[in-house]
Amino acid sequence: MAKKTIIMVASGDLRIAANQTCEEAQAAMEKKLTAAIEKEGFTVQRGHAYDPVKQHGFIDSQKYGLQVFRSIPADAPLIVAEAVWQYSNHVLPGLLSHKGPILTVANWSGTWPGLVGMLNLNGCLTKAGKKYSTLWSEDFTDECFLNGLRSWLKTGTVKHKTPHVHPLEKMKVPADAAKAGKAFAQELKKNKMIMGIFDEGCMGMYNAIIPDELLHAIGVFKERLSQSALYAKMLTVSDADAQKVYDWCVARGLKFKLGTDELKDLTIKQVLTQCKMYIAAVRIADEFGCSCIGIQYQQGLKDLAPASDLVEGLLNNVERPPVYHEQTGKELFPGEALPHFNEVDECAGLDGLITYYLWRKLGQPPENTLHDIRWGRHYKGNGLDAYVWVFLISGAAPPAHFIGGYKGTSSERQPAMYFKFGGGTVKGISKPGWIVWSRVFVEAGKLKLDTGLAEVVALPQAETDDRWKLTTPQWPIMHAVLQGVSRDEMMARHKANHIQVVYANDKGSARKAMFAKAAAMKELGMQVSICGEV
Repeated sequence: MAKKTIIMVASGDLRIAANQTCEEAQAAMEKKLTAAIEKEGFTVQRGHAYDPVKQHGFIDSQKYGLQVFRSIPADAPLIVAEAVWQYSNHVLPGLLSHKGPILTVANWSGTWPGLVGMLNLNGCLTKAGKKYSTLWSEDFTDECFLNGLRSWLKTGTVKHKTPHVHPLEKMKVPADAAKAGKAFAQELKKNKMIMGIFDEGCMGMYNAIIPDELLHAIGVFKERLSQSALYAKMLTVSDADAQKVYDWCVARGLKFKLGTDELKDLTIKQVLTQCKMYIAAVRIADEFGCSCIGIQYQQGLKDLAPASDLVEGLLNNVERPPVYHEQTGKELFPGEALPHFNEVDECAGLDGLITYYLWRKLGQPPENTLHDIRWGRHYKGNGLDAYVWVFLISGAAPPAHFIGGYKGTSSERQPAMYFKFGGGTVKGISKPGWIVWSRVFVEAGKLKLDTGLAEVVALPQAETDDRWKLTTPQWPIMHAVLQGVSRDEMMARHKANHIQVVYANDKGSARKAMFAKAAAMKELGMQVSICGEV
């Protein structure tokens, strides 16, 4: 590139407490990244200053992002550096009109975490059809990162190898799986389903919004609902009904880690409010005929009520507290989960909806959830020598996924940095076994699916505790070994911060179910890729 000055920007959270807490980690990351760039003979200029009043240096709103980009030369080489979770809409408007080469960069850390934020931004740019390059590193001194950086500084692009990606058309699909998947898809198109959306577009995740016309072609239609309606419905739920939900959970072995300080602890008041939210969500889903729902909760609802994580984990479990119709007393959705997509990620919602009902037909355990692709590191010991990912989400994972089920499940207070009214999570360690992972995403105006196999492994408690300590100890954790997909291949290809996971009875049935799902998605019009060794 002719220009020797690189503009660096950093997108952050909307919540000031999160930005203040993460400022130190972001500054440390930028210092290392800047040193690597300067060593190559380039100069780094930050596109926006540290704000001494706010006590952080992040772009913290779409409004501020537009202001920042007005002062950045349109053809300047630009780096978006992320050591934290960020709201992509803060920088997306400026990036879409930027003419110069764009590079997204994340540190390899699970603590705040930058790689999750970067993956979301990458997914948003992909959906928008905006060209960009991407890199990641633990300390910005390794040769893989430096070679990529040199390529971008010289040519404005970085190319990553993705030999693990195989178009479905080139795969040998088992005949019975193909038949089952195709029949399921045709039935879905005929009968149609409704997806309940409690306020669209959580945390600026443009990549998580599926255009209606793409859904309509599949036979799925959005019912746009309001979180205010959910809150209003909560006010109609009796204290006695909320207590019954709580008692049911305790009887099944779910452990609530309760205290008395509303500002710091998980309290019985918070949990009972969550129980009311659970009942209200099921009743609204029944009223509008929703086959799955997604609650935004990170904005708006968090200013009124405790977090929805306990609600989401219960909804995603087939065995869950019964909910009854307000007037007739009829049990709603008996013997069924009500699939919920955390943070109203519609790509995960569509995936989860199809997975749940297809797995039911295949005789496989249908509980599924999204997780953040939070972080990972190599582990050697106890007969294992592999790169083990940390899949982690704020609480939507169903207890059926955990060792011990409800008895292996606890609920802890969401960090006050994000949720001033608290609320409990659904925490557990995912049981060893085989899973099918996947991601629906939008690219070039089309729905696409990547899917593959992974083994959930058991790690020593000390290793699990250390991984929790380095990420978020209140959240459920899954130790996943992707089959035939390296760390860097996954990062180069994946178009989202989220990944969908569902168990199967064994490796063989996981493979067949994966191909059935791939066949169903293809029949529904998606472009499907099988990733890794299957």
